Amino acid sequence: MANRRIYLDHSATTPVDSRVAAVMTHALTETFGNASSVHGFGQQARAAVDRARREVASLIDARQNEIVFTSGGTEANNLALKGLSHGEAAHLITSSIEHPSVRGVCEALEQRGWDVTRLPVYENGIVRIDDLKAAITARTLLITIMAANNEIGTLQPIAEIGKVVAAKRSDGQKIWFHTDAVQAAGRVPINVDELGCDLLSMSGHKLYAPKGVGALFVRRGVRLQSQSVGGHQERERRAGTENVPGIVAFGEAARLARKEFSERNEHDKQLRDMFEHLVIERIGDVVLNGDRQKRLPHLSNISFRFIEGEGLLINLDLQGVAVSTGSACSSGTLEPSPVVRALGHNDELARGSIRFSFGKDNSVDDVNYTVEALTSAVQKLRELSPLNKPSTLELETSRR
Repeated sequence: MANRRIYLDHSATTPVDSRVAAVMTHALTETFGNASSVHGFGQQARAAVDRARREVASLIDARQNEIVFTSGGTEANNLALKGLSHGEAAHLITSSIEHPSVRGVCEALEQRGWDVTRLPVYENGIVRIDDLKAAITARTLLITIMAANNEIGTLQPIAEIGKVVAAKRSDGQKIWFHTDAVQAAGRVPINVDELGCDLLSMSGHKLYAPKGVGALFVRRGVRLQSQSVGGHQERERRAGTENVPGIVAFGEAARLARKEFSERNEHDKQLRDMFEHLVIERIGDVVLNGDRQKRLPHLSNISFRFIEGEGLLINLDLQGVAVSTGSACSSGTLEPSPVVRALGHNDELARGSIRFSFGKDNSVDDVNYTVEALTSAVQKLRELSPLNKPSTLELETSRR
């Protein structure tokens, strides 16, 4: 086991920023009141929640009263989609590469009689506006397209989709538009008015805040049915005592993300681009997945030919480098990444895909060490891989 530890899985979760941890600790020890209580302790907690709500709203240029705090991105996605689909079955449009928390709700709605159209993303991982326009019918009630993909980092044309929705509304059709911005918030500029979305999901632990807190932007005028009842919290959109320490931490993380936006993203982009250049130069037989320009600044998804991504992930972990694979090992069966397959790639490339996601505390030394570890691991695995062996037909042909 390597002594050095390098964390390159920031799209899965980020380490909690020490400044965020400090304000959370203060909330845990000093601002411990119930934010619904009328006494001084409760009002102190309420004030802290309100400050955090302003900071989270500012991150996406929303109004303070349009932010509903949740337990994370998954709950925010569920609240958005289920909260708008509680009536008669209708038609929903989504993409073929949504996060499981969106994909799962869409599948559940299909079982209830909804029609679901899943737009393709082609080789660059991006939906096409013409496909969206063609998919809209008189029964279309809801569109949900993620702002940035969690696996390959591609950015979808959310503002253009918002304009399509606005045009349909001007013609008298009622359509709601939701976007999962869990990966995008804090990493790309977001203005909800410019995007034209009605609902937008976020999560604190992607922004150097702790796990267990997120938020849903709900545009003023959107009637959303609560998925939890028994209290009047969050304007009766989510019952239950507020997670004051988590919310306060999320607010501080959002403030820092706005303040350090350009510095962080330029830092991450430089490391990512350096990393990709070295991988292509030193390893070869790789495919960079997704659009090269319209993508998150910190994320690189690469398929390595002739090897399984799971084996590469484990080998890197043994050398102290933490990364992620899009493949899921279930009951001993390695499934190819559905996102990479949606780009038109075969199972080999989908199984050989690895996600490297950089963060503000990574360094050039981290990149160099990772490339060395990666080069060694790929060479070793390719030598052992049956995928890298010539077929019987190739051997017979070579003998002739």
